[in-house]
Amino acid sequence: MKKIAILTSGGDAPGMNAAIRAVVRSALYNGLEVMGVQRGYSGLINGELFKMDRASVSDIIHRGGTVLRTARCLEFKKEEVRKEAVKILKDNGVDALVVIGGDGSFTGAKLLSKLGVKTVGIPGTIDNDLTYTDYTIGFDTALNTAIDSIDKVRDTSTSHERVSVVEVMGRDCGDLALYAGLAGGAEYIITPEKGYCKEDLCRVILEGKEKGKIHNLILLAEGVGGAVELAKHVEFQTGIETRATVLGHVQRGGSPSAFDRVLASKMGAKAVEVLLAGKTSRVIGIKQNLIIDQDIDEALALERTFDEELFKIAEEISH
Repeated sequence: MKKIAILTSGGDAPGMNAAIRAVVRSALYNGLEVMGVQRGYSGLINGELFKMDRASVSDIIHRGGTVLRTARCLEFKKEEVRKEAVKILKDNGVDALVVIGGDGSFTGAKLLSKLGVKTVGIPGTIDNDLTYTDYTIGFDTALNTAIDSIDKVRDTSTSHERVSVVEVMGRDCGDLALYAGLAGGAEYIITPEKGYCKEDLCRVILEGKEKGKIHNLILLAEGVGGAVELAKHVEFQTGIETRATVLGHVQRGGSPSAFDRVLASKMGAKAVEVLLAGKTSRVIGIKQNLIIDQDIDEALALERTFDEELFKIAEEISH
């Protein structure tokens, strides 16, 4: 193996730049050439490749987003498009491809591997929705961003004796809502995995008021519904002034936490190690604080699990 390429795909996540840096510098240290691909799979099929060196990744470890940019690419679902991507990689002398992203990005890597391209995936997504790994790059930073906002909302909510509904990201995975709800002291946490009962929610709020509670914090994952609609329902049913706060894409940005920088660096170095060992169609992860690699088909086939124990703890200590 002489040359590898690297791209970021799907939604951006804090720590992606740290992973890019680790891949590039680990590859160069081991005598490999590196090509960067701009704008994910879209850039790949458009031939947006450029040579990277140590200077290409200087002063990026602390930056959010991705210096390689990212884009959605629905055309990549077509086999003829993927074959063109393979041709472009071969024309540029690329022997292997590192993909940083979520499950959709990994699916693209898997399909490329079936066409003869050596691939390895690094999990970069704030949702933490990949079962094979305990944590994905970006989750810790997004969680801390959410907590910072929640603490501020709590201040004004307490001052006005309101109910606050805070909506965090997580269309299909409730990890951000669960962790942020527990760490933020929420009275009620709503996730796609557990759902919720509106009557039960309102009962909890009214019971809290009877006990002298002057404010309530509700954490809502975006996949369960909208915070604005829920806030209107709660105010109508309880008579308590209720406000909605949608954190939105602020959760994607910002300087990555120390945890995400270290995790990304470890995973980036592991990706290069895996490729040098001759492996292909692998994904990098962390299990019980150990950096691992796993077959991409096996990883994507795993049924996603929800931390029922943590949810139970949150319920027990929230009211």
